[in-house]
Amino acid sequence: VPQLGPQLPPRLTQQPWHLLYSSGRDGFSLRTLYRSGARADSPALLLIRDTEAQTFGAFSASAIRSSSGFYGTGETFLFSFCPELKVFRWTGRNDFFVKGDVNLLMVGGGSGRFGLWLDGDLHHGGSQPCETFDNETLSHREEFCVQDLELWGLA
Repeated sequence: VPQLGPQLPPRLTQQPWHLLYSSGRDGFSLRTLYRSGARADSPALLLIRDTEAQTFGAFSASAIRSSSGFYGTGETFLFSFCPELKVFRWTGRNDFFVKGDVNLLMVGGGSGRFGLWLDGDLHHGGSQPCETFDNETLSHREEFCVQDLELWGLA
């Protein structure tokens, strides 16, 4: 979280962040993640470590929640620590920021590809280059297994 501080929108750089959800503490469930992160206007930071020890994730200016369509703003971005921090910001090509239901959470998209996706039990996910962020694959592989997942929000 400290390394990502300078990448956040200026209004958020001095705000205290709190752990809202942790797979180690709360189990592996997308429904639980939605319930834990349901603070309406709070930005969210999603951190993932896969079983190959790669760390990556997404920042959303709005809470991670279940939705019927895409939501979010151009402040949304993807990032990877592989091996150093790389940030992938909005390209302006589309507004496919965040969308989630009980079976799937997606961040970024276009042409049937998602910058980051997680399944309903939070065990499997994937990352592909997408139009929203023009990102690299965040993990070593396009599909990965989740080892740890955390959701951080503002106090």
